Amino acid sequence: MNTHSVESRFILIVSSALLLLIAPLFALFFYLSNERAYRDVIDHGQVLLKANSLALGKPLWDFDEESVRQIAGTILADRSVVSVRVHEVAGGLDVRLPERTRDKDAPGEILSTPVHYRSVDGTKTVGSLEIALRQRDLRSDFEFDDAVYIGIFLFAIVIITAAAILGNRLMVTRPLLRLTHAIEATRRLGSRHVVDWVSADEMGMLAANFNEMQARLAQEENDLKRAHQKTTRLYNLTPAKLYSIDDDDRLTAVSDYWLLATGYDRQTVIGRPFADFLDPATRRAYENRKRQASEDVEGATVTVKFRCADGRLIDVLIKEAQAFEADETLSLAVMTDVTELKTAEQRNHVQAITDHLTGLLNRPGFETALDAAIQQTAADGGELACLLIDLDRFKPINDNLGHAAGDEVLRQIAGRIRAQVRGQDKVGRLGGDEFVVLIPAAKAENAALQISERIAAACSEPVVVDGNSLSLSASIGIALYPAQARSAAELLQKSDMAMYARKHNGKNGAKLFDPLIASLAQDRLKIDTYIEDGLRQDWFDVHLQPIVDLKLGKVAGFEALMRLNHPEHGVLPPADIIRVAEETGAILKIGERIFEKAVAHLARLSCVPGLENAYLAVNFSPLQFCPKLPAATAATLMQWGIPPSRIVIEITEAVLMHHSPDIRDVLGALSGAGMKIALDDFGTGYSSLSYLVHFPVSIIKIDQAFTRSLTDDSETVRRRVRKLIAGIQMVAKELNCQVVAEGIETDEQLSTLLSMEVNCGQGYFLGRPQPVTDILSGLQIEHRPLLAVPGT
Repeated sequence: MNTHSVESRFILIVSSALLLLIAPLFALFFYLSNERAYRDVIDHGQVLLKANSLALGKPLWDFDEESVRQIAGTILADRSVVSVRVHEVAGGLDVRLPERTRDKDAPGEILSTPVHYRSVDGTKTVGSLEIALRQRDLRSDFEFDDAVYIGIFLFAIVIITAAAILGNRLMVTRPLLRLTHAIEATRRLGSRHVVDWVSADEMGMLAANFNEMQARLAQEENDLKRAHQKTTRLYNLTPAKLYSIDDDDRLTAVSDYWLLATGYDRQTVIGRPFADFLDPATRRAYENRKRQASEDVEGATVTVKFRCADGRLIDVLIKEAQAFEADETLSLAVMTDVTELKTAEQRNHVQAITDHLTGLLNRPGFETALDAAIQQTAADGGELACLLIDLDRFKPINDNLGHAAGDEVLRQIAGRIRAQVRGQDKVGRLGGDEFVVLIPAAKAENAALQISERIAAACSEPVVVDGNSLSLSASIGIALYPAQARSAAELLQKSDMAMYARKHNGKNGAKLFDPLIASLAQDRLKIDTYIEDGLRQDWFDVHLQPIVDLKLGKVAGFEALMRLNHPEHGVLPPADIIRVAEETGAILKIGERIFEKAVAHLARLSCVPGLENAYLAVNFSPLQFCPKLPAATAATLMQWGIPPSRIVIEITEAVLMHHSPDIRDVLGALSGAGMKIALDDFGTGYSSLSYLVHFPVSIIKIDQAFTRSLTDDSETVRRRVRKLIAGIQMVAKELNCQVVAEGIETDEQLSTLLSMEVNCGQGYFLGRPQPVTDILSGLQIEHRPLLAVPGT
């Protein structure tokens, strides 16, 4: 019998109960029976003692030993008495029976009582009777009735125990064995077995519930099998490369589409680590893929290179999801071929960092390369040189020949620059006509100077575009890392400073950054700050310098000159202000502000007798010549009631050299509105005579250099200058233009110009630039003529 069976355990429980409960009851029963029997023995002894003490009174009084012995023997004949002693008070008689005590008859309980005799004199104590009872004996005290009772009790226990065991076997063990056999058959054979047992008790309910559960489980198993088959079919029919892995990243399942796309068969891949199919360069990225937790689900996304069965490497995007069920990890991943996308991304990346016109790195691409080069240089302890290249005289090419020609020039220049650098050098185009070269070298300064010389020489060679031979040059700024800059931004900034320093000092060449350049840049920044503050706080003002009709000796007009009156530093040099403003573009706001104030001053001066028709000459920067200029100018004139005929627009050769159709149209619109055009600094440019032909010029201003030369120490110079001025006078007369001589500073110069019949003039000798308030207070209109020209 199985010692772990239910029946064995039941028998063990019953036996234990009998042992723990019935055995103590039997012991208690034996004890109580013996106690009762022995108590009966003592009571019987007491009766014997009392009855015989009465019988012994007369014999003891009479000292009848024979009778005493006879009564004592009668007492001893009782089976509960062990010994008897009769003792006379006076000591004359002492009977002991038996006379010799054996060990087996050792006394137990001893009872005694006095013996009395009723005589004539009354009741007297004549002796004592003492009996010794036998010792307590369970066997001798156990009576037959007790044995019968115990037998009946034991028989009842045996019957009950047997009935319990039989009932347990029939009603519990047998259905449990059938249930166990059904469970074992289900486990061993895989099919659902039921229990053949029907009863109205709990075992019947258990069997019925088990059979119902088996039926339900069988149904659920069928449903699960159908669901699994359906899921597997969907898994394999899904047009995506699906696979599953275990906790050790080993493949546990792959879809048919995965096998079709990769060329492997299922038996080959199941159980293999997924990393075995990846290119070694991307295995670490897969193993270190990040997992983003969302409640109890983890997902990962990573792009790696997968090697197919035919050896092809494809870029795949893996999206993996995992769920944890108890100690099991459920995994599902989809693998998407993104080879074309990665190729497109790489192509887009190259396009994003490449200048489409020249094929060089663009600004973002070069900045990325510069950051990487600085990190590498810092790690290696080397040096870097940054060359910032700006083309000289490039803008006129765009303006005159068009942007297509300008683009072709940039392409050719880019090719020339690339041809002068080494393989490890980086070349980029920052925008417009600005190029940049990054040179890593042990001695970066020497390498930069040599390469910049070659670049400058290559850029100075003529560029042929559409049959036109164009001349350019390059201004190059050089900055070094880490000697002169500690970051990429600082390196570009300082190379830019050096390039501008080269441009301001003659262009066409290279300039290495030095602290003085930084100082000049600080000055430029300071001036830029002054300009911004001046515009915001209205520090800009207009000084007017009179333009005199030399023959009449009267003011013909005024030239408006910009001044920035700083509250702490006074009037700042206008040339520096204009140069920085043109570089930053602030010249547009300054020009508008100056023109508005100049027209306002002219309106005030127009109230002075003799100045009603005086004109106002205003200088315009080339940057101001935009299509909206005529309308803005007309609006300001209308605001102050000044007719356009009293406004002279002074232009320089720098404006006309642009050959821009916009500038030509703007000048035409201004002239058409009634304003006059004055050509300033005439005679110092390259093509002044052609400008007189192609632009609506009304006034020619002789440059002050010619005026100063009229009083030169050399007679030859004085003679030649007079001939040049005479020639200008002749050309102006033929073109119906008025002539104004600039820079008259002496009486001799004035007399010479008068003798040459120059119409008008201006200069410190005739009047300095002054605020309008000073001009008004100095004229003293009511007391003296408007202007007295010296020598007239």
